[in-house]
Amino acid sequence: MSEATQLLPPPPLSAWTVERNAALLRELARKYIWWMTPTEAMDYPAKIVAQVMNTGEYGDVCAMSEALGDEGLRAVLARAEAGQFNERSWHYWHYRLGLSEAGQVPPLPVRRIE
Repeated sequence: MSEATQLLPPPPLSAWTVERNAALLRELARKYIWWMTPTEAMDYPAKIVAQVMNTGEYGDVCAMSEALGDEGLRAVLARAEAGQFNERSWHYWHYRLGLSEAGQVPPLPVRRIE
């Protein structure tokens, strides 16, 4: 695998993954995306996953992790937007998913105004 290939983020959550886990994502949206209806939130499944990764209860995180697998969680983390993760969660998930060694976690995403 070339160095350039290694730097590419994993593909986004596939429609198949979202469809297969729709009931779980809808349930998590109801609980964690309080500013939208679950139907509206389902248009943004990666936001649901990121919110649970950032603030989820242990049981919800375990259910989501089992359903999506590490690759699904890596895909969400790789495309995280500014403000979706706090520093603690950002570090935890980089360590948990084997994306970073201690002291090597990339900085949190930031908004860029151009």
